[in-house]
Amino acid sequence: MDRVVLKVKRLDNNPDLPLPSYESGGSSGLDLRAAVVKKVTLRPGEIMLIPTGLSISLPKGYEAQIRPRSGLALRYGLGLVNSPGTIDADYRGEVGVIAINWGKKPLTIRRGERIAQVVISKVSRARVEEVDELDATKRGKGGFGHSGT
Repeated sequence: MDRVVLKVKRLDNNPDLPLPSYESGGSSGLDLRAAVVKKVTLRPGEIMLIPTGLSISLPKGYEAQIRPRSGLALRYGLGLVNSPGTIDADYRGEVGVIAINWGKKPLTIRRGERIAQVVISKVSRARVEEVDELDATKRGKGGFGHSGT
């Protein structure tokens, strides 16, 4: 297992909330908390940028992936519009969570609630090479649903 240093800077809107943390020994993601000033309500189908009050610095060759928390998704329908969201190693702005309420009832988000998780992953850089033909495969151009049920 790789161990990298995730540098975290508190912003003015987050002098008090816990830093991202792994909630169990086997967790892949660090939990992120809502740094909303007062509680906000997400109506069904509504999209909102939820601040975390944090900026991060990653080592070169890594990214941070923002992902939904499964319990919130199951219980309330809370999802992320761009899941997973990517934070590049050279981004230094505030980490935000682009949340959507996929549920049927309004959802209230309170300050300090764990609203998403961040997974740190290695990144590969591709060398793009234009070709006239691609290698053949058994699947070929088969797309969505090509293999049946």
